[in-house]
Amino acid sequence: MKVSRRTFLKASLAAGGTAAAGRFLFGQLDTLAAKETREAAITEEWIPTTCWIGKQDCGMLARRINGRVVKFEGHPKHPRNLGTLCPKGVAQIMALYDPNRVKTPLIRTNEKGVPGQWRQASWDEALSLVAEKVREVRARDPRLLLWQKGRSKAAAFYDQAFVEASGATALHHGAFCSDAGYRACEYTVGVQGVLHPDFRYAQYVLSWGWNVTNAGGNLLCWLTWPQQLVQAKERGLKLVAIDPRLRGAAHFADEWVPIRPGTDMALALALCRLLIEQGAIDRDYLKKFTNAPFLVKEDGYFLRIDGKEQVWDPTTGSVRPYDAEGLDPALEGEFTVDGVKVKPAFQLFKEHVARYTPEWAADTCGIPAEQIRRLARELGENARIGSTVVVDGVTLPYRPVAIMAYHMAQQELGFQAVRAMLTVMMLLGALGAVGGQRIGFTWSIHPNFRVWDSVQIKDPPYNIWLKDSKFFPINSNSSAIVAKVIQNPQKYGVDYIPEVLIIHMSNPLIAFGSQPDIAEAYRKVKFIVAIDPWLSKTADLFADVVLPAATIEKYEGPLSATDQYVDAVTLRIPPMDPLFQSRGEIEIYMDLCEKAGILYGPGGYLDRLNTALGLKDPYKLPLDRKPTVREIFDRWARSQGLADGVAFFEKNGVWVKGPLSPKAIYGYATTPPFGGVRHRFYGESLLRYREEMRKRAVDEVYWRDYTPFPTWRKPTLENSPPDYDLYLISYKLIEFKQGRASQIPLLAELAPKQWLEINPRTARAKGINDGDEVWVESHNAVTGETRRVRVIARYREGIRPDTVGMPHHYGEVARHPWAKGQGPSSSELFFTGEGYVANTADQSFQVKVRVYK
Repeated sequence: MKVSRRTFLKASLAAGGTAAAGRFLFGQLDTLAAKETREAAITEEWIPTTCWIGKQDCGMLARRINGRVVKFEGHPKHPRNLGTLCPKGVAQIMALYDPNRVKTPLIRTNEKGVPGQWRQASWDEALSLVAEKVREVRARDPRLLLWQKGRSKAAAFYDQAFVEASGATALHHGAFCSDAGYRACEYTVGVQGVLHPDFRYAQYVLSWGWNVTNAGGNLLCWLTWPQQLVQAKERGLKLVAIDPRLRGAAHFADEWVPIRPGTDMALALALCRLLIEQGAIDRDYLKKFTNAPFLVKEDGYFLRIDGKEQVWDPTTGSVRPYDAEGLDPALEGEFTVDGVKVKPAFQLFKEHVARYTPEWAADTCGIPAEQIRRLARELGENARIGSTVVVDGVTLPYRPVAIMAYHMAQQELGFQAVRAMLTVMMLLGALGAVGGQRIGFTWSIHPNFRVWDSVQIKDPPYNIWLKDSKFFPINSNSSAIVAKVIQNPQKYGVDYIPEVLIIHMSNPLIAFGSQPDIAEAYRKVKFIVAIDPWLSKTADLFADVVLPAATIEKYEGPLSATDQYVDAVTLRIPPMDPLFQSRGEIEIYMDLCEKAGILYGPGGYLDRLNTALGLKDPYKLPLDRKPTVREIFDRWARSQGLADGVAFFEKNGVWVKGPLSPKAIYGYATTPPFGGVRHRFYGESLLRYREEMRKRAVDEVYWRDYTPFPTWRKPTLENSPPDYDLYLISYKLIEFKQGRASQIPLLAELAPKQWLEINPRTARAKGINDGDEVWVESHNAVTGETRRVRVIARYREGIRPDTVGMPHHYGEVARHPWAKGQGPSSSELFFTGEGYVANTADQSFQVKVRVYK
């Protein structure tokens, strides 16, 4: 007989009540003395810590009984989650006690490329073996050592101190997340991040690919942004969802714009044209804080006199330096200076976007022209150009319109698509304004603003991720491109193949793009080490050594706890001792560095850690002895002015310093405004890179998107044959995090198996019923290669008829009973390399497919 959960619970409660009554009636209940004796033996504690699985490190309280954690709850004083937890946070209790975790260090005993056969090893043996390999390649050529970043929650310890002390080449993971957007914002505005609103004051928000109900948004994981959105909706905010599928925004959306995948730049350019046509532009902002008034010669470069950019002064009818006092420069017109024709960059942009009509965008994006016109009209009206508001005694421009965008940046045209979206906000003057467009949590200028403007393209040989190369001058350090390079180093001007790879809390075969390329590259790397609590799919197939990392039971940080309005810091505090023989990663790295001979002395790990954490006397770590991890954090906390040191966090969990001031939050309020930089409305250096790349005879596929203004072209995937009639996109689920959580039972129960989201109209035309098993076959429009996976079709009304979607997280992520039979990873279908990465080496998660039974 099948029993429902509800019936089971009712019966259980009734049975429990009957048993208690029976004990009471027949004298079987404990005596009061016996009860007091038993309770005296129980020690209950609540330990503050932070979420280990998710991205935004939500505050948690661990209920601990006699030294063992029995439950996790949200920390009510943590600014990011305010006492709430998502499914991942609650389920960590099962991750902690999972009997399928790696319990001891493991050493492979069979060939690589097939499921591993392993023998248990002691920590001393395993670390000695790894240290020997590290020492050997460092002695020959440090370039032979790679460190693959995955889940890095203590950058000072991992990304900085270990990488610097070991001389390893660090590989990043952001090229599979949102780094095309990061590069666009760093280059254009100078702030690191992608796009999010000032929810406290915003009135009109474009939810541009924002997966509200499942995947967070810019910089954060999930809980913070939906909480702020709900509060903003209660104040009357309008949310417009621009997305091929509706599910992500769900009922929060006031309007759905079902855009065709990969055409976001086209829509943004059409909006720019309409805003200019409407006169809905903030001329004061454009003149004072961007290079829009800079005069551009016919060759595309700025007019400079004595090395300084010039603008046109209508008052004197002559050119003047852009920073001359009392200047009101022209934004439009054509002028002649010493026989050279010049135009302001804004005039060039106005001419540039004239071709991008609403009708053209409607055909390109697959949405009505009238809807595009109305969006532009509502943006202009809601921007309230010219208005001001007082915030904490400071009068600032008020532009309550913004965009939330993050993962959507990972498309072939992603860098320039986000630049086009930034241009929409620049025209409205909403960048850094109250209620307007934010990028980071504070308005501070990242070093990459100048780095990306002054790249010196070099000749080969290049490093393994092609830094400063003719292929990707602006480069996000993509591990998928690294995989292509390892397979054919000569093609890319690289003269070595790495020999030792340390994979730090990552599952590249599942989490990264183009699974076959990752696998083929790993076959060529002689020695691979995985640091992970589980035997991930990557480790099972390719690791030589697996070092068992602790889950939440470790010290880690420092970690930001800001919600964009308060300044707060937290640490991960171990709520109990590590289980099995697992260790925290910081302890692992210190032990490894000690065995490799790079822990002590100047230039060693401890020395580098002092610098990374900003530790100075009397808090600096001695360079001649190994500290405990707790001691390191105690010294750091005291250096921050906390008299109790790390004990403060062990007691409180989070250090809320106070509200962030307007000068920290808003670009207009900084001194000088916007950190003293001019926003790159016109990307002159992109033109310079384009011309340098062409001189070096690099293929057009690399240089064609290095244009001063975002310029539309048909995405490469459109060159696939007509049989591949559907766009495949991937998306994230709230239940999981990248490729490392679908094996956790409580989460696997919620979303147990991979599926294909398909519009019923499309499915029926192909003879596919809801629940049918289908093949999804992708096509590489450059090479002609095809790949296919088998999956269950699920009807969804809220997706474009020409689009199908697959969640990101599956693919039997680990050797684990709960991962078996979950179905394939969508990364098996995506391609990398030419045509499937942005001009910043960022992975695209879009491809044309055909679907059949």
